[in-house]
Amino acid sequence: MSKKYQAKFEHQGKSFTYFPFSNLPHSESVESLPYCLKILLENLLRHADQDFVSEEDIQALVNWQPKAQPDREIAFVPSRVLLQDFTGVPAIVDLAAMRDAMEAMGKAPEAINPLSPVELVIDHSVMVDIYGCREALAKNTEIEMQRNQERYQFLRWGSQAFDNFKVVPPGTGIVHQVNLEYLARLVFAKDEILYPDTLVGTDSHTTMINGLGVLGWGVGGIEAEAAMLGQPISMLIPQVVGVRMQGQMPEGVTATDLVLTVTEKLRKLGVVGKFVEFFGPGLAQLSLADRATIANMAPEYGATCGIFPVDEETLSYLRLTGRREEHIELVRRYMQEMGLWHDEQGATARYSDSITIELDKLEPSLAGPKRPQDRIALSDGKAAYAKMLAGYQEDLDKTIARFEDEGGDTAVGHDVSATPTKMSVEYQGQQFDLKHGDVVIAAITSCTNTSNPAVLMAAGLLARNANALGLKSKPWVKTSLAPGSQVVTDYLERAGLMEQLEALGFYLVGYGCTTCIGNAGPLPEPVADAIQKGKLLVASVLSGNRNFEGRIHPEVRANYLASPPLVVAYALAGTMDIDLYKEPLGKDKKGNDIFLLDIWPSAEEIQQAIHANVSADKFQQKYAEVFKGDSQWRNLSVQSSTRYPWPDSSYVRKPPFFEGMKREPQAPEALSQARCLVKVGDSITTDHISPAGSIKADSPAGRYLQEQGIVPKDFNSYGSRRGNHEVMMRGTFANVRLKNLLVPHSEGSWTKHFPSDEEMSIFDAAMKYQQDNTPLLVLAGEEYGTGSSRDWAAKGPALLGVRCVIAQSYERIHRSNLVGMGILPLQYMEGESADSLGLKGDESFDIESVGPDSRRLKVKANTSDGKLISFETRVRIDTANEYQYYRHGGILHYVLRRLAGQ
Repeated sequence: MSKKYQAKFEHQGKSFTYFPFSNLPHSESVESLPYCLKILLENLLRHADQDFVSEEDIQALVNWQPKAQPDREIAFVPSRVLLQDFTGVPAIVDLAAMRDAMEAMGKAPEAINPLSPVELVIDHSVMVDIYGCREALAKNTEIEMQRNQERYQFLRWGSQAFDNFKVVPPGTGIVHQVNLEYLARLVFAKDEILYPDTLVGTDSHTTMINGLGVLGWGVGGIEAEAAMLGQPISMLIPQVVGVRMQGQMPEGVTATDLVLTVTEKLRKLGVVGKFVEFFGPGLAQLSLADRATIANMAPEYGATCGIFPVDEETLSYLRLTGRREEHIELVRRYMQEMGLWHDEQGATARYSDSITIELDKLEPSLAGPKRPQDRIALSDGKAAYAKMLAGYQEDLDKTIARFEDEGGDTAVGHDVSATPTKMSVEYQGQQFDLKHGDVVIAAITSCTNTSNPAVLMAAGLLARNANALGLKSKPWVKTSLAPGSQVVTDYLERAGLMEQLEALGFYLVGYGCTTCIGNAGPLPEPVADAIQKGKLLVASVLSGNRNFEGRIHPEVRANYLASPPLVVAYALAGTMDIDLYKEPLGKDKKGNDIFLLDIWPSAEEIQQAIHANVSADKFQQKYAEVFKGDSQWRNLSVQSSTRYPWPDSSYVRKPPFFEGMKREPQAPEALSQARCLVKVGDSITTDHISPAGSIKADSPAGRYLQEQGIVPKDFNSYGSRRGNHEVMMRGTFANVRLKNLLVPHSEGSWTKHFPSDEEMSIFDAAMKYQQDNTPLLVLAGEEYGTGSSRDWAAKGPALLGVRCVIAQSYERIHRSNLVGMGILPLQYMEGESADSLGLKGDESFDIESVGPDSRRLKVKANTSDGKLISFETRVRIDTANEYQYYRHGGILHYVLRRLAGQ
C-alpha cells in the first residue's frame, strides 16, 4: 500500500487509513469526475508504490477529458474475484494444472494460489428436467448432484487446497444475487485500511453489483485467473456515458420494462467499451433492486459497467439484507470522507455523452425474438411476431423450392419438406393442436429479475387473480420458477403466493441459472416431436437477459424477454399470436372474457406485499451458513492434497495448455499459408463459438462421450463439462444455429476443408489441418464475440489451431480473451470487410509477425485461381501488457513464467 497518498480518520474509536483525493495537487478537478472514475483513481493512489502505477497514470485520471478517445493505459487491481461454476471450474482446473507445471519447473506448487479473496457460487448446473410438480426441486437437485459429482468433488478439493478460495454450494442461489445480498462488502476494512469493494467476475453479468455502487465487470476466466494470481488488469481509461433518470414509472410498468428500454436506447447510442453511470432526480424513485436489474444488463446494452452511486437507498438495502449496522455506518463515513457519497445537493459529474430516460413515458415491453436490445412494445407484440413468422415461412418456402429445383437433395444438416402449420398432440391425457407462435416455455428464471421483489410479487399476485377467475396455463407450456435466492421463495410463501404460482404450474425447479443459459431441459417428447415434424416456429418467454439464437432451446426459434408477471400471462395465453391489450387470455367460470388488465395487480398491492413479507431476519437466516451446504455436498469424498490427483474423469481433465512449455518465450512468428476454418457474418456471439447447452449424440462431442462409455441421457450440458478440454474443443463452433459461410446452406458445426473442398465437421477439419501443420484463422463481421464472457470461446479455437481472427469489430471481453490465449485479433480497416475485399474463405493467408509497436499488419490472401488479395488490418492488441501476454503465448504462460522466476 502506498504511503504517499494515505491519510487517517477516526471512527467509532478506531483509527483507519485511507487514500483521499484531497492529497492530490489540483484535487478540485476530481470533484467533477464520474463516480466510477473516482473508484479507479483511488485504486491507483493505493497502489502508487507498485511498478505498474506511475504518476502520469494518476494525473491522466485527474485530468480526464470526457470527449477524448481512450488511449491511456492504466492498471486496475480488483479487491476480489467472483466465479460461477461453469466458468469457475476451468479457472480452477487451470490453477491446478499450473501447480503441476510449477513442480515440473522445480518450483514449489503452492506458489500458485489466489492472492485476493475468490468466491465461487455453484449456480449454473441445475437443469429443468422435472417441472410442474412439488417434487421438482428435490428431483432436479438429486439429478444435479449425480450428474456433477466429479465436478463438485473437484471444487471441494479446491476450496481446501487453495488459500483465499471459498465455494458456495449448489442450491443456494445465483452468483449475482448471492453477491448482492451477502458477499458484497462495499468497503473493505483490511488491517484497518479502508478501500472500495471492487471486483471482476467470470460471468458477464457481474455488473449486477454495480446497482449497489460496487465497481465490477465480467472478464474471461483467463483474465480472472491472472487477477487471482496478483496480476493487475490492464485497461484504457474509458469514456463514461451519463444516463439521467427523471420522472416516475407509471402504473403497470415494471423494472423489466425499464431495463429493456435502457438497453434499446444505449445500444442505439453505442456504449461498447464505455462505462455507463446513472444519475438524476429519478434515482430517488428507483429501489436498489430496480438499480440492480438495470446494472445486470450492462452486457446487453454493451457497456463495461452500468453503475449507480452510493446513497441512502444503498444503505437501506444493506440494512434490509442483514448487514451489520456497524459496517453500514462505516460505509457511510468512508464514502462521505472520500467524496463518493451521493445526495441531491452534489454536483453533477462531467460525462463523455449523456441521454435522458423519461421514466413516466415507459410502457410494458418485450425484447426479442433473438436479441435483448430489440425491444418491442407489448402492444406491438402480436404484429412483431407475425412479421417474424412471415419471414420464417418465406425462407422455408424458398428452401423447399430450391431443393425441389435441384432434384430434392438436401444440404448438410437439413431436412426440407412441406409441412402443415399445426400438429395434433396428445400429452398427459390432453389432446390439443400445436401451432406456429405457441409458447412452449414460460420461465421465471434467475438473474435479471429475481433480485427484485416487486416483479416477483407482481407475478404471484397476477397468478392469484388468474386462479380466482379459473384461468389455467396451456398444457403445451413448460412452466418453471428458478429464483436467484432462497429468500425469494421465503417471501413468496409468507405472502401466500407460492401456492398461487404452483396452481398455474410455476413450481420451484431449483435455485440457479436455468432457462436463460440453455438449461431449460427437454421439452415433453410429444411436443418436441410435433415441433420437429411440423417445423413449427414456437416461442419461449422468460424473465432472463439473454435470448440469442440456439441459446434457450435448440427447438425454439423465437425467444422473448419479459417481466415475471408477463411470463405468467403468456403461459395463460399459450401463444405469441395475441394482442394482450385487446384479446382475452381466456374465460372465467361464467364464460366471460378475461383480459390482462383484469388480473394485473396494482402498484399499491405490490408494495404492500413487499413491506409485509420481505425482512432482514430472513436474509440473516438464509445466509448464516452459506458455505456449509447440505448433507449431499458435505458427504462428497475429497482427497486432501496440494496437487490435484487427476482421477479418470469425463468432467475434469488436465488441460494441455502448459505441455512442452519452455522457460523463455519465443518471438511471435509470421503465419504462412493459413487456412480459414470458419467464416461468419455480424453479431456472432460467444454462444455460437463456445460450447453451450445440450450435447447432441451425433456431434463430435457426443461421439467422444459415447466412446468413453457415457450414454446420451448422462451427457449433461457443455457448460457442466467445461473442465474437460476434449469435450470442449469438439463442441467449439457447434451451435445448431451457427451459419458458417464456407458451407452456406448448412446450420451447425460444418465447414469445408481446403484445398480438398470436402465438407466435414469443424472439429474433424481442424484435426486434419493440424496433421498438416496448417495454421487456422476465422473471418468475421461486426461485433464478433458478443454475449457472455466465455473463456472457452477463446480456449476452444486455440486448441483447434486457430491462430488469428480477422473481424470488423469485437466485443470487449472476447477480444481480451483471444489475446489471453495467444490468438491474434486483427480488425479490417474502416469501411472494409471480407466481402468488400472479395475474400471467399478458400484462400491461403500469409500474415506478418507482430512486434511490440505493431499497429497495422499486412495480410496477403492467395486465391485458388492464383490471384493475390493484399490488405492492411489494425492490430487489436491494445496495451503493452497485452503484447506481453501474446508474446508468451497467453496470459497464464506469462504469469507462470514470472512466478517461476521469483
